[in-house]
Amino acid sequence: MPGKEAGQEHPGTDAVPDDRHLLMSIAFRMLGSTHDAEDVVQDTYARWYALPESARAEIERPSAWLVRVVGRVCLDHLGSARVRRERYTGQWLPEPLPESTAWSSVRPAALDPAEQAALDDSLTMGMLVLLDSLTPAQRVAFVLHDVFTFPFAEIASIVGRSPESCRALAVAARRGLGSARRDEADVPGHLAVIKEFKKACETGELDELIGLLDPRVTTRADGGGHVRAALHPLHGAEKTARYLVGSLRKRSELTVELGTAARRPALVCRAEGRVVAVVSLHVVGRRITDVWVVMNPEKLTNW
Repeated sequence: MPGKEAGQEHPGTDAVPDDRHLLMSIAFRMLGSTHDAEDVVQDTYARWYALPESARAEIERPSAWLVRVVGRVCLDHLGSARVRRERYTGQWLPEPLPESTAWSSVRPAALDPAEQAALDDSLTMGMLVLLDSLTPAQRVAFVLHDVFTFPFAEIASIVGRSPESCRALAVAARRGLGSARRDEADVPGHLAVIKEFKKACETGELDELIGLLDPRVTTRADGGGHVRAALHPLHGAEKTARYLVGSLRKRSELTVELGTAARRPALVCRAEGRVVAVVSLHVVGRRITDVWVVMNPEKLTNW
């Protein structure tokens, strides 16, 4: 089964680091938060060690057991997360991952190029935002099957449904995600657009910036109530351009660098040597259709 290569020894031996990275990789894609994923993985191991030693010895595939529990805990967490976000200040965005994140590309087995692309794409801001629009069961089914290639028969034991129902969940998820699964294939071409975007933001040239934005562009900013940020989405090229240029002008000490977030080009903003914002972009052709600005310091601790 998928996960076998991650280690079938007792999760108290050398298999633990490999399993922990795989579990983090799964949990983050389900939750969009490093902190929440770490809590889920910690809870999973706590449940493992709470088992009597005799019960642990009877489990033939510890990795499979750990993945099953992570999936169930994530499913419960996703249900309560919707309630918590109703109390969240402003717009909630997934956490942008720096390129150096060790567990982000951990896979359950050797993947073909298409499967590897699906694994990488599942970390992009655009995909994580759309994953958040799925029902908890759809998200679990999609992440485990389409991203990590787990069979529906095993997913069924996690979501408490039949394999056929799990297949239907994944189909519904794919339909909901639509073209986002192929959103950023032209990374070299998009990089040129993002470089132009960076320059226009720094120079404050509104016309140049507006020319790079799709007329229907949407901008979302997440300050989490800790820093000032737009509380509602901004729609349209002019509103987005004025917001971005205005935000930069208010902080003269801010520097903007070209970086990588979740394997995609992004802008990393620093003030006094500290990362204060990560700007992710969705590019279609030569136009930017979505701008996501994460400023919540709790989501930038890994930077």
